[in-house]
Amino acid sequence: MKNHKASSGGVHGISGILAICHCLAAVALAASGGEVSPEGRLLVMNKGDRTVSVIEFPAGRTRATIPIEGVTGHELAASPDGKLAFVPIFGNAGVGSPGTDGEVMRVVHLEKGETVGTVAFGKGVRPHCVVFEPVRRLCYVTAELENAVMVVDPVAMKVVGRVPTGAVESHMLVISRDGKRGYTANVGPGTVSVLDFENRKLLKVVSVARKVQRISSSVDDKWVFTADQDKPRLAMLETASNEVKGWIELPGIGYGTATTPDGKHLLVALIRQNKVGVVDLETRAVIKELDVPRAPQEIVVRPDGLRAYASCDAAGEVAEIDLKGWSVVRLLKAGQGADGLAWANGL
Repeated sequence: MKNHKASSGGVHGISGILAICHCLAAVALAASGGEVSPEGRLLVMNKGDRTVSVIEFPAGRTRATIPIEGVTGHELAASPDGKLAFVPIFGNAGVGSPGTDGEVMRVVHLEKGETVGTVAFGKGVRPHCVVFEPVRRLCYVTAELENAVMVVDPVAMKVVGRVPTGAVESHMLVISRDGKRGYTANVGPGTVSVLDFENRKLLKVVSVARKVQRISSSVDDKWVFTADQDKPRLAMLETASNEVKGWIELPGIGYGTATTPDGKHLLVALIRQNKVGVVDLETRAVIKELDVPRAPQEIVVRPDGLRAYASCDAAGEVAEIDLKGWSVVRLLKAGQGADGLAWANGL
């Protein structure tokens, strides 16, 4: 009877003990200067393996490796509810190079670990970057051979429209927070297309450099950033005027970029230096350089703003970056040709 009373008073059996242990572990971690990671999953598109790695947090362990049918996906996006991944099948070559021309986008169920749908574009269009639009709950996919961004209903898994970009090789896309504007980095032409998503029309094609790669925007949507591929610098396109109004000098050629949620910093993959640079957006200067594995490609910042992740193509790894201490805290194993990244909230 004494044992029964002890087990039922205040702490309800084993579940209560486990809860206390969890709290004590969290307190100990916080006291040591660490952060408790939120539940969620990092999705990594491994273009060499034709798989998606699902890395589960807070443990940072690979929960599943999902095969993707088709040759080959480069990018991916998670649905807003965190249940699905949308994977455009680009083809077996780089942008602007001869090769196969993908004509579909696969829809993968992350819990089941299998393809549950396909969005068909009707012909080879080289679909590449997919982005979910926050207001109308549509998703947009760059279609390099169509000189357009395709509009997709993610529930019906059908193409419902298109927005012309006025340029070839419209490779990557960023969308304003209100869903009204889109900006594509057009690699070979070295331009950025400004798109009106409400009326589905092209507003302007902005000359930037001889060749550009990747694209991102500031938290307040006042600036769009894209990387010059001939000179070590980032272009700053002012969205109010749709003109290049400044440059950020880099220690090497830039590639993927991402802003921190507080709007103070921009992370940039320095693909040839095997580093991630940290840009102070107030001074427009690189203030830190972090060593990462070979060929960093893409950067995604976790929604809580505590961590960022950089995919490292040649190493098949993802570097996890502490955004408070500005350090690489661990390397996460992915697959061959790790490239596109997406964060999927925990269910």
